[in-house]
Amino acid sequence: MTEYAVRNPATGELVETFPTATDTEVGAAVDLAAAAYSSWGRTTGAAERAALLHRVAELHLERRDELSAAMVEEMGKPLGDAEGEVDFSAAIYDYYADNAERFLADEQIELGEGEGTALVRRAPVGVLLGIMPWNFPAYQVARFAAPNLATGNTIVLKHAPQCPRSAALLQQIFLDAGFPEGAYVNVYASNEQVADVIADPRVQGVSLTGSERAGAAVAEIAGRNLKKVVLELGGSDPFIVLGSDDLDATVEAAVGARMENTGQACNAGKRFIVVEDLYDDFVARFTAALLAATPGSPLSSLAAADNLGRQVDEAVAGGASLSSAGERDGAFHPAGVLSGVTTDNTAYRQELFGPVAMVFRAADEDDAIRIANDTPYGLGSYVFTPDAAQAQRVADQIDAGMVFVNGVGLDAAELPFGGIKRSGFGRELGRFGMEEFVNKKLIRTV
Repeated sequence: MTEYAVRNPATGELVETFPTATDTEVGAAVDLAAAAYSSWGRTTGAAERAALLHRVAELHLERRDELSAAMVEEMGKPLGDAEGEVDFSAAIYDYYADNAERFLADEQIELGEGEGTALVRRAPVGVLLGIMPWNFPAYQVARFAAPNLATGNTIVLKHAPQCPRSAALLQQIFLDAGFPEGAYVNVYASNEQVADVIADPRVQGVSLTGSERAGAAVAEIAGRNLKKVVLELGGSDPFIVLGSDDLDATVEAAVGARMENTGQACNAGKRFIVVEDLYDDFVARFTAALLAATPGSPLSSLAAADNLGRQVDEAVAGGASLSSAGERDGAFHPAGVLSGVTTDNTAYRQELFGPVAMVFRAADEDDAIRIANDTPYGLGSYVFTPDAAQAQRVADQIDAGMVFVNGVGLDAAELPFGGIKRSGFGRELGRFGMEEFVNKKLIRTV
């Protein structure tokens, strides 16, 4: 049975439980969403929906302290990170409110022959299911909910079992903003009930952010039922250092790329690939800075720390060297740097979800690209070099959905987010995030 509960991430102590939904309650959630689509989603205009989204943004900021406190208690997020997440979420709702009418405007098609006109009209498709993770309880919901509510789709939202308080707070925001009952419905569903929701003919698509295993399971069920899926899964993003006019600044950026959200971000820099002539100096400075930045917050749970600890132990047993800031203390995991990770080491193709980095020596630019692409993942990547031509040349050759040149923390509401390979498919945010679950209806008139 899926347990929806708030537990102290550091100790595992149970703080509060929330009842898992019954089959009847899950069915009622889909009923509400389907009714709201018929009475609201299909009949309202983009401007009306945009006004509601602006109010959602305002309520995020008004309730910033409450939302942030919930995230801190549920999954151990550092308070500053939680506050920043709420602010970013508000910006996403405002972005889609500001741009909904433009993104959804009719698109005229120039006819090659024949009389009359042709256009593409973007329309909602119906009820969508969102399956969200624990590491960004508000932001992940915003990425999914904002563009789809702006379009007129309605949402059934299954949040992570360890974030039930955040889930309830978010649903209340949508209700208080003026969305009709059923436009956004939170449901504390089990995995088995989720399968039934995907199979429901009224549900037109599903978006999941989570693990590869969860993504594969959801995609399999959705495929059987001919439902569209957007998947944002894991990542082992390369951070490539090809040159630097200010190595200390590059190291600072590298530490920031690894330590966001206590290292628990899918698009964090995880594999640091450095060319030969900079390797020794970079690794020495990076190791010192990363170990000094050992987080004061726990990982999301004792289980998360156990898993990371096991991965690190296996990497060392496989021949890697570990520089560490100390010993584990329950869910508090020290920062660490693994070097000498060879291709036959189990860690080489794993995602390390926490404050541990892997460093690799590259002979030259081509070798750095080879190492960067030698991964089953393809979410984000980072390229650092003062040579603008080199930066663009390398960016073109990286197998990833996103490349950030000479900067970290550059995510924005207008920038599409998503990956390739085992990192999933589809895009969120930006104009592309509104194109995933929309009926691009052709209307040809003679």
